[in-house]
Amino acid sequence: MASAEFAVNNKAHTATKVSLFIANYGRKIRIGGDIRKKGKVESAMEFVEKMKKVYEEARAALKKTQEEMKRYTIRRSSHLKMKVRRVGSDMHRV
Repeated sequence: MASAEFAVNNKAHTATKVSLFIANYGRKIRIGGDIRKKGKVESAMEFVEKMKKVYEEARAALKKTQEEMKRYTIRRSSHLKMKVRRVGSDMHRV
């Protein structure tokens, strides 16, 4: 189960183009390696700005996907409209 969760969290989402881990933590998953390794530690303000950018990009990507799905649904539904007539209080397909 842990490997499935890792796979889901590490894969870029098709709509947002970013992985869930990056969206939540602002960095890529570290696999293996030396955890004692010294690296650049970003300030809290740099992290906040980076996360704002990630969220804005994800929001824009989701909005674009939502618009595309809406256009597809409208286009598809125009072909599938059913005629309906009212008989008494019941609705019937024609």
